Amino acid sequence: MQKPVLDLLKTLREYAQSKGLQLAIFYHEEKSALMRFANSAISLNTSEHLVRLEVVAYEGRRKATYGLIVNPRDLATMQTAVDKTAEMVKLAEPLSYEPSFPIYKRDLVDVRAYDQALASIGNAEKLAFFNRLGEGLESEDHKLSGFFMNGVTITAQTSTSSEHAQYFASTDAKITAVISSEKDKWEVNAEQSAQKKSDLDAEALHADLALLAKHYMEDKPVQLPEGKYTVVFGPAFTGEVVDILCNWACNGGAMKRGYSFLKEESEGTKVLSSQFTAADDPDEVALYAQSADTMGVERKRFGLFDEGVFKQFTWDKDAADEYGKQPTGHSVYHQSVMVAAGQAAVNSLRELLAMPRDEDLLYIPYLHYINIVNPTAGVITGSSRFGALLLKKDGSVAVPYNVRLTQSFMDLFGEGVAWMSSEQVVYNVSSSYGQRNPTAVKLPRFICTRGVEISHSNSSY
Repeated sequence: MQKPVLDLLKTLREYAQSKGLQLAIFYHEEKSALMRFANSAISLNTSEHLVRLEVVAYEGRRKATYGLIVNPRDLATMQTAVDKTAEMVKLAEPLSYEPSFPIYKRDLVDVRAYDQALASIGNAEKLAFFNRLGEGLESEDHKLSGFFMNGVTITAQTSTSSEHAQYFASTDAKITAVISSEKDKWEVNAEQSAQKKSDLDAEALHADLALLAKHYMEDKPVQLPEGKYTVVFGPAFTGEVVDILCNWACNGGAMKRGYSFLKEESEGTKVLSSQFTAADDPDEVALYAQSADTMGVERKRFGLFDEGVFKQFTWDKDAADEYGKQPTGHSVYHQSVMVAAGQAAVNSLRELLAMPRDEDLLYIPYLHYINIVNPTAGVITGSSRFGALLLKKDGSVAVPYNVRLTQSFMDLFGEGVAWMSSEQVVYNVSSSYGQRNPTAVKLPRFICTRGVEISHSNSSY
């Protein structure tokens, strides 16, 4: 699988070396497929196979980048890209620092996160999967929609500094299924992440969808008063927020530029709940982990938070050069973030609904239209949309209309954390825009936090 890619990089490297260039070459290949459903039918079924090449030339403090989507058999076009980049770097404005040139000290092939069975899954299998998860849930009023997104991602790098190259391959899938009522205008959803085909579980999706749809059909809808609530976050909610927290707020370059609520003096101080421990773990295959970053720096488990104490910032090679820091192996397309499990034996939606409670619990599985309000204060905003439930103290259940939260990371994961599930799940946070970059977070199934403020409450679905 890797030989044609590595042979191509070798050919381009030798071409650049013959011209006396200081050049790095980054290869990205994706095979992406999307099957979309709407109104209980397939509305779109598409796929694409793209190869991107990024050529970076260095000359002292000058650096120039040329990127293109290319046919990998069109060697002449890629050699022209090398020549153009060499011309561009002579005209580039010098940086205020000298950028590091990537050095690959050994050949590296890492395909742990690649699963041939998932890579070769066909349209008939995906359709059958969706039919199983929606079985018995559709009617004249209740419609099934969502998508099955899957693909293969290959990245590889080399440079004129040595004869070595790196190669990584992974497979991923994300499934979102939605049952909606055309008459009452509500919708509930269930999601699943996969790195390998055996991760796919249509029955689990069906169980969550059926349980949520039952409550939305039978329980009373309510408009919640604004104010503070004890909220149980589902993995979709927590995964998106943790992804922002650990990839942006913990980034040293962002901190130096004033885009993080964490400061240099935050290292070693307690900023979140003592129940919150998180790390970037490149050995977690389910999170599409890779053993080295794109600059050739070996990746090891990297602690971010330990029982609420912020441990250290991540430094990609470029930010490390600019600010005089040591790179930490974070010149990566994505991190592999894990949040440690808690102690509460509440690990399914059915268990959450059945647990004894001495207060009302607002369950919000999903945060829609999430955005950063104030980076220096760590404030984000978003609204519930799919499947929220009000689990009342008296044992009954109500269905809340959409609400908006505008809260800081400390509000969500600080001292208000009451409990965290004892089991972890993987949630896919990959973007469907731009080049394929499979990304997921492993985290407790539920996190419960007291004192979370609802800033706005809708009066209808």
